[in-house]
Amino acid sequence: MIDLDPQASLTLSLGHREPDKIRETVTDVISAVINDEILPDEFGIQQVGAYFYLLPASIDLSAAEVSLISVMSRELVLKNYVDSISSLYDYIIIDCMPSLGVLTVNALACADSVLIPVQAAYLPVKGLQQLLRTIHTVKTRLNHELIIEGILFTMVDRRTNYAKDIIQEVNEVYGEAVPVFQIEIPLSVKASETSQMGKTIYDYDPKGKAAVAYRQLTEEVMADGR
Repeated sequence: MIDLDPQASLTLSLGHREPDKIRETVTDVISAVINDEILPDEFGIQQVGAYFYLLPASIDLSAAEVSLISVMSRELVLKNYVDSISSLYDYIIIDCMPSLGVLTVNALACADSVLIPVQAAYLPVKGLQQLLRTIHTVKTRLNHELIIEGILFTMVDRRTNYAKDIIQEVNEVYGEAVPVFQIEIPLSVKASETSQMGKTIYDYDPKGKAAVAYRQLTEEVMADGR
């Protein structure tokens, strides 16, 4: 997994309590690509599970995003790196920040597909239209093979009419043009606690409702051959 968020949420969730003290991060990788420096394939990549690896992030990534603005072919910097290591891994998952800046465009430019997690609430859903427009632009200009896996509702509380109404509205507005997963990730205290514990949901609460839902989601995506 590549943490492409300056807030380093993924890095924090995988046990790094002080990500700003990590010596080798995705920021260093981006800088090396910009300056045509050659890095070892394993540079900055940490093993965090039996078959699970992480390229961490830190707050320095904010400065890297600013520096990318003046770089030639700035949207393809991350693609150059990912292409160089893609043969070493079965899957590469990029965790993006909730914004549509040059870092997110970099992720979309090198991805085979994009999965859109959306909280079943008004404001997160409000940003869907702009995100889908950005994805379409990237697909048209930079990455013709990019597909949308689907919209995934997270932190869903089916006990409330509010959540039900939001989900229904998204299906009505976007359902014909964009896949919407029927599987929903339910609101779960245990799932929220995993970040603090630095564990995956499968290690922390393997039989909980969130773990079951994520497992079903994975099986559905794999069954589609994606």
